[in-house]
Amino acid sequence: MKDAKYLMAFSVPLSVFISIYFREIFSYTAVLYVFLFIPIVELLLPTHLTTFSEQESKSRLKDRFFDWLLYLNLPIVYLILLYGLFSFANYDLQPYEYFGFTLSLGILLATNAINVAHELGHRKNTFDIFITRLLLLPCLYMHFTMEHNHGHHKNVSTELDPATAKKGQSLYHFWINSVVGQYKNAWKIQIKMLKNRKSSFISLDNNLLLFTICQALYLATIYALLGTGALVLAFLVGVISFLFLETINYIEHYGLKRKKVGNRYERVRNIHSWNSDHIMGRIVLYELTRHSDHHFRASKKYQVLESFEDSPKLPYGYPMSMLIAFVPPLWFAFMHPVLSKMEKNHQ
Repeated sequence: MKDAKYLMAFSVPLSVFISIYFREIFSYTAVLYVFLFIPIVELLLPTHLTTFSEQESKSRLKDRFFDWLLYLNLPIVYLILLYGLFSFANYDLQPYEYFGFTLSLGILLATNAINVAHELGHRKNTFDIFITRLLLLPCLYMHFTMEHNHGHHKNVSTELDPATAKKGQSLYHFWINSVVGQYKNAWKIQIKMLKNRKSSFISLDNNLLLFTICQALYLATIYALLGTGALVLAFLVGVISFLFLETINYIEHYGLKRKKVGNRYERVRNIHSWNSDHIMGRIVLYELTRHSDHHFRASKKYQVLESFEDSPKLPYGYPMSMLIAFVPPLWFAFMHPVLSKMEKNHQ
C-alpha cells in the first residue's frame, strides 16, 4: 500500500546501526545518509501538494497503522542507543570514530525520538503521553512538550516566543536564546499550573521536577553500568539531539511575524510557518515538514496534514535547509529574498 512509504522513517535508525556495527569510516554512515544522500534525492525529486477529502481523512485517522509506526520507535531508539553506548564502553575507538558515533546517535534521537515525541506529545491519552516522555528522556529535553504545547503554539511568530527566529538572527545565537528561553518558559508554565491546582513545589504535580530527577537517574544509570566515557557520550548525544531540534525550529519559523491587532496578535494561520513538500524529509520526519498545517491546526495527526498553496515554502527540504543554516551568511542570502517576496504578497 502507498502508506508503506512511512516505513522509510526507520532508514535513519538503520543507518545509525550500520555506523555503530561497522565502525571505522562507516561511523559516518548516518551523517552521510541524512545530510548528503537525502538532500541530493530531494533536489532530484519533484514536490507535490497534498489535500484529503473528508472521507479520506476519516479513513486515515481510523487506521492504527500510522500510530504503530510511531510506537515502534521506542524500542528501536533504546536498543540502538544502548548498543551504541555499550559498544563505546567495550571497544577501543579512534577519535574520528568517537565523533561519528556521537553525531550518529544524536541524529537517531533527533529524528526518531524528539520528532516522534513532538507528534505524540500533542495527544491527550495516557499511553501516548507515557511514550512521549520515554522518548524525550535520553534527549535530556523532557520539558519540551510542556513549553511547546502551552507556549510555542500560543506565541509562535511573535516576540514572546523564543523558538521563533528573528530575521537576521544567526542559528548559533538562536540556539542559546531558544534553549534557555524555552526552559525558563516551561518553569513559568509549571509554576502557574501548580498555583492553579494549589499544589506545592515538591509534589507529584510538579512534572518538571520529576523530569529533572528522571534525567539525572538516567545519566547515573549509564555511569553505573558503563562508566565515565559512556556517561559523557550519553550527555553529548542528548545535547546534539536537542540542538538538531532547535535547528529545525530555526528553519520552521525564521523571520515570520504575526500582525498585532490592538493589544493582541492575529490568530495563528498557515502563513506563519515555513512549509516543505520535499518527499524524503516528509517521510523520514513523519510529515513534520508540513509545518504550516500543523500550526494552523495543532491537533491534526501527521497522516492527515496537508499542504496549501499560500503557505510560505522553503527553497529546499529540511536536511538541506539545516546545512545552509549552519552558515549564517549563506542562509541569509537564500532566505531574505524569499522572505521579502512573501511579505509583499501578504501585505
